[in-house]
Amino acid sequence: MSQTERVWSIVVAAGSGLRFGGSKQFARAGGRRIVDWAVEEARRHSLGVVVVLPGDRIGEENFGDGTLQVAGGTTRSDSVRRGLAAVPDDATIVCVHDAARPFASETVWHRVVGAIVDGADGAVPGVPVVDTIKEVNTSNVVVGTPRRETLRAVQTPQAFRAAALRRAHAASGEGTDDATLVEKMGGEVVVVDGEAANRKITTAEDLEWAVVHAARLLTGEV
Repeated sequence: MSQTERVWSIVVAAGSGLRFGGSKQFARAGGRRIVDWAVEEARRHSLGVVVVLPGDRIGEENFGDGTLQVAGGTTRSDSVRRGLAAVPDDATIVCVHDAARPFASETVWHRVVGAIVDGADGAVPGVPVVDTIKEVNTSNVVVGTPRRETLRAVQTPQAFRAAALRRAHAASGEGTDDATLVEKMGGEVVVVDGEAANRKITTAEDLEWAVVHAARLLTGEV
């Protein structure tokens, strides 16, 4: 990576976990919380990390040197904007990572950041879609069947040229991920290879998998 790049990361950990039935980011796997796994890996690839937390946890957490804490907003995009406001102005690349994906590997981080260094406005990890996908209208009538080979299930961390991400969020738009906002502004977003182990913890079953996977990581089995 160019020595002139200054990478900062935002770890979004402010969700309420409605589908999970609680704050999944604070559940434990391998003796650590889900959020701790995510922040620890982000720190390895960043000059600093902004952790976006529920407001009542600000000041109660300690993620170590090089981390800042901000309170999240009412939506994911609002939470990212609050985190982005805490990122120093001299950052040249900003990564946004969901705390609910605790096992994003070093390789995935390198891929997304490397794509920005190579000239993209945004880079997201993605894996091929194996199921047939149907597009439906409001009456659940099928209106289209996209070709699977053109589809990717997208993960985080997502990396962005800092100026592009700031412009995208300045419009105060909403999206299920930050790449969507950059795309709407006309930015070029590329997809790099994701990994199956970069799984999002959404259900109790996902947490059971995370506990097993964390144990395997700690014993060097993976």
